[in-house]
Amino acid sequence: MALSRRLPLISDRPLARAGLSSERVLMPNKGPGVFEEEIEKIEDALGITTVEKAVAWAQANSMWPDTFGLACCAIEMMSIVSSRYDISRFGMERFSSSPRQADLLIVSGRVTHKMAAPLRQVYDQMLEPKWVIAMGACASSGGMFNNYTVLQGVDKIVPVDVHVPGCPPRPEALMEGIIRLHEKIKAGLPPAYQIRGVAQ
Repeated sequence: MALSRRLPLISDRPLARAGLSSERVLMPNKGPGVFEEEIEKIEDALGITTVEKAVAWAQANSMWPDTFGLACCAIEMMSIVSSRYDISRFGMERFSSSPRQADLLIVSGRVTHKMAAPLRQVYDQMLEPKWVIAMGACASSGGMFNNYTVLQGVDKIVPVDVHVPGCPPRPEALMEGIIRLHEKIKAGLPPAYQIRGVAQ
């Protein structure tokens, strides 16, 4: 006399548990297919994600910064490529001198009204998607230079994604700003120019 197993109402097979609802998978009395047997072997080593999340992960981990060093903050920015801080851990070791090959603009230092037009030109030449970090008090708000020559914050001419405070900020602070920017990108938040506009 053959023993018959009691069949569940919903199949307990791996693909059915994963949410696949084809007839073959949901039929409890049907034996597993070849594909299903292979899935059981590799499902622990398989990473499943969406295309949007994969693209965001790739964008965050392959960002090429463009340098726009104007004052003392630029010295701190230069030190993040050294072995002590090692920005290459984030895939950012290539500082670009061409805006067409960069997607992150790090504005470090005070921006005078005379430099506002070149800064905007560099930003406009960057390919989308593009991000901006305002490094230091001068780039973020004009700093101690509250006069007629210094722009009171670069967000008046380019949309800024992350402000890094300090005068000048330490390299660790810039690294923290870069990590925060990576978190924004991986979370699916759009760049600042898509959220808010700036004066033309």
